Amino acid sequence: MGIISEIRDSISRTISRIFEDEENAKIGIYGPPNAGKTTLANRISRDWGDDAMGAESQIPHETREATRKKDITIEHDGRSVTLDIVDTPGVATKVEYEEFVDYGLDEDLARERAREATQGVTEAIHWLKEDLDGVLYVLDSTQDPYKAVNSMLNGIIQERSLPVVVVANKIDLEDASPNRIEEMFRQHETVRISGLEGNNIDNLYETIAEEFGG
Repeated sequence: MGIISEIRDSISRTISRIFEDEENAKIGIYGPPNAGKTTLANRISRDWGDDAMGAESQIPHETREATRKKDITIEHDGRSVTLDIVDTPGVATKVEYEEFVDYGLDEDLARERAREATQGVTEAIHWLKEDLDGVLYVLDSTQDPYKAVNSMLNGIIQERSLPVVVVANKIDLEDASPNRIEEMFRQHETVRISGLEGNNIDNLYETIAEEFGG
């Protein structure tokens, strides 16, 4: 079996696992690696559910398979919305095994993680094109948002006319500059938060209830 057939079969199997229940709107948490997607997913899940969704790590591409938390009901000022939250792998235009070697992994394990991360990226883009109903787009406020991967994902979101809330994360850090994110995504609502510290998280929940609550 060729690599393309393997990826196609993997996507089909994962779609069946992740998206078999169509009752609630499915909101994908997207963004580049290390933007804080899983940290935010865990905060939402703990605040409105019962436990965390995944492991948080400084090593890029720690999330290499999507995870879904069903029936998350977010309430704010009389509004409420019940969603399924899908934490997705960080999207990159290319995954190099050297990224993992830099964090101390041996070369064989680094190459395996790079292969898994590449497959995870392919699946995440497929779901964005076909299966999701809305997007929380998470960006690291300390990083330059004007990158090819952000332009590519924003193009897919625009093409599908998906509702989206842009999240300018990590505003608790000294070199955060969320203005750049607001400038790049000026057509969307942007909420400044720290997913780790919980800063301004109530404002994000209010925006989610308004944007995805119908």
